Amino acid sequence: MAVSAAKTVTSLIRLLRIGAGSVLPGTVADRIQPQMLSLLCRQVKYGVIIIAGTNGKTTTSLLLRTMLERHDRRIAHNDTGANLENGLITALLDNTDLAGNLNADYAILEVDENVLPKVLPKIQPKYILCLNLFRDQLDRYGEVDTISQRWQGVIAQLPSETAVILNGDDPTLSHLGQQLPQRVLFFGLSEPEQYLEEIPHAVDSIYCPKCGHPLEYEGVYLSHQGDFHCPSCGFTKSKLDIDSREWPQVLIGIYNKYNTLAAVLAAQQIGIDQGTILDTIKNFQAAFGRAEELHVGGKHVRILLSKNPVGMNETIRAVNQIKEAGKASTTLMVLNDQTPDGTDVSWIWDVDTEKLVALGGTLVVSGDRVYDMALRLRYSQMEGDQATKLIVKEDLQEAIATALEHTAADETLHIVPTYSAMLEVRELLTGRKIL
Repeated sequence: MAVSAAKTVTSLIRLLRIGAGSVLPGTVADRIQPQMLSLLCRQVKYGVIIIAGTNGKTTTSLLLRTMLERHDRRIAHNDTGANLENGLITALLDNTDLAGNLNADYAILEVDENVLPKVLPKIQPKYILCLNLFRDQLDRYGEVDTISQRWQGVIAQLPSETAVILNGDDPTLSHLGQQLPQRVLFFGLSEPEQYLEEIPHAVDSIYCPKCGHPLEYEGVYLSHQGDFHCPSCGFTKSKLDIDSREWPQVLIGIYNKYNTLAAVLAAQQIGIDQGTILDTIKNFQAAFGRAEELHVGGKHVRILLSKNPVGMNETIRAVNQIKEAGKASTTLMVLNDQTPDGTDVSWIWDVDTEKLVALGGTLVVSGDRVYDMALRLRYSQMEGDQATKLIVKEDLQEAIATALEHTAADETLHIVPTYSAMLEVRELLTGRKIL
């Protein structure tokens, strides 16, 4: 009954073209059969792969999925980004017949960091990838220490054969991994030339997770991620199980190097050969909104989802590198405060927007909180900065048209939206919804 009802809902949603049907079918199925998630996950042939973290879930999932599919494996994946329990159920149901029989070698499930403790006991995954923990939607989640403590409690109860793959450059996750009884592997960077000049304002976890003393850093790669140790208790960065210099990265931005390393380390544990891994990385295409590239009206457009201080700082870092090369001068920033974004937008004051404004060019601003974003950019202007043209447009469609007008034929328009804004932007640019 649960499967039939869910599939009927999916068919109606898609027939009426009111969305992708990535959430509601799972909600219906779960109401009828509360054990639906467990029943489906038990049928996955080789096991479930959980990918969790504040940033990078969708890119890492798609990269790993592509590697596995090129290895002739059938994959179930919540590729629309619906990462709450109803979205996980819906994705798995898409791979069943009418009797609820699941046909998948692996299930790759992106899971919201706050939901992870709730669903892990039901899923019993074979692999868990934890990418990072940053402040994100404080109105919903709270601080990263609270989340990591909940993660540790539930992961420690999983079977000993569960493989846990963690970001060793993140002090919180590095410490978490050192406390777990399972087999733990760490990825991270070993490239001092990539250090930031200074610790950014959006830093989260610069205190020792073991004793609370301030950590000492040899250098920082991204937010609080870097090479660190505690001078008080001796806690230090975990030994890495992968050499970052041996692997290229997908897409732009240092954050995507982390996504690449996480996917590579997981693929290696699964048994994917190095040739397939390398070729997949070199030919990888971005997921929707994550450095996705489109051609609109003869202009080149790149969408860079930025939903928290760390994500936006790294986006600005990547855009500025392109600006310095003379290949971009216009940026469209879209700030929303809808439920998927988090209703508290005060985080924009932790973003180093001064670095974006300093290089000049045209900045177009839109979204539900357009004036908050415009005010932040106006306060970012410093004496001596190159001339920056700030354009405020309440209507998003008008904002996109204006940004395209200010983009030269040989340049790239970078659109920097929050999550719900990204979905709106894509619908306007492509004419269809994702969710």
